[in-house]
Parts: sequence; C-alpha cells; structure tokens
Amino acid sequence: MDAQDARHARHWDRLAGRYDEVSAGVERRFLAASRPWVAGRAHGRVLEVGVGTGANLAFYPAGVDLVCLERSAPMLERARRRAAEVGRPATFVLGDAGALAVDDASVDTVVSTFTLCCVPDLGAALAEMVRVLGPGGSLLLADHVASDRWWVRAPQALVDVATVPLAGEHLGRRPATRLAALGLQVVESQRTTLGVIERVHARQPG
Repeated sequence: MDAQDARHARHWDRLAGRYDEVSAGVERRFLAASRPWVAGRAHGRVLEVGVGTGANLAFYPAGVDLVCLERSAPMLERARRRAAEVGRPATFVLGDAGALAVDDASVDTVVSTFTLCCVPDLGAALAEMVRVLGPGGSLLLADHVASDRWWVRAPQALVDVATVPLAGEHLGRRPATRLAALGLQVVESQRTTLGVIERVHARQPG
C-alpha cells in the first residue's frame, strides 16, 4: 500500500463509527433500493467484497454460505455487530479486494456494492472477483458510476477533483464496461437516478 492508499484507508477507518449516520440520507434516497436487488440474487457460497458496515446483510437469502471481506477493521467490526443484530450467520475477513485470499473458482457468487468506486486498482479488483468465481457463478454489482447523460457527467468530474484525493472515491468509473473483456456475460442490468446508479448481474461461463 503506497502513501496515498494508506491515507485513504485511514479516512475510512476514522469515518467508520459515524458512517451510517453521515450517509443515512444518501443511503435512503439513492442506495437502499439496490441492496435487495443485488443480495437477493446471491446463491451458494457467497463472497461479499467491501462489506462496509453491513448494509446488505439483511437481504441475503436464507441458506447462503456468506463470507464478508473488508479492508477497514473498524468497518468490519460494525458489520460483524450488524450481522448479530439481524441474525445473519457470516464469516468476516480483513482483506484487500485487489488480492483476495480465496482459492480459484471456489465461490458461487461475488457481491460488491458501492465499493468499486473506492478500490485503488479497479482492474485488479475485478480480475480477482472473476478468478474466484466458479463455472456458472454470478458477479453481482451495484455502484454509483459515470452517468449516461453528459450534463450529469460534467459535475461528476468536478466532484472527482475533490473526492479522489480525499478518499480515493471515484464518481467517473463504470465497472460494467470491463466485464466482457474478463470473459463474463452480463445477463441483467439496470441504471437509475439519471444513470448514476448501475446494477449488474454478470455470469461466468460454464
């Protein structure tokens, strides 16, 4: 981890204790509807990359074998407490989205919501998610992305000038455009909120 990544990591660590409170308005208006869309499609052995404070935990189907990964220890602890509150069995792992300590082709579903906007290396994180997916496995994503409307993308680019140096948070990324090159087939996708929120269900061949 270089100095900039370490600074960004400290930002999220410091924010963890009040993250749910600070983000409540944005969560309610823009993010919440994507969580059941994504988590509800998970099946089998599930790896959630970037669990944060655990906002998806209540929406997983009964019976999934859930592993939750997060690079911020304070965030992970809050997710662990939330799992206990909602009665969701899960394993919690401190780790890096760009170097998953998971065997090749060993999970049925990879989930990531509102996380890929913040990973230091988007390409590495996506490649790792594809690596761990078994044949026929599902990659389920939701994130805020570069809008498909130019007049929204322009202010997004301006916001990036502040958020990328401060927290490593990008508004101008769009992970879905990279999935075909990684060998995945997009089977379902939706864009909402002036094209800023994108939900994607992609599948590993096999």
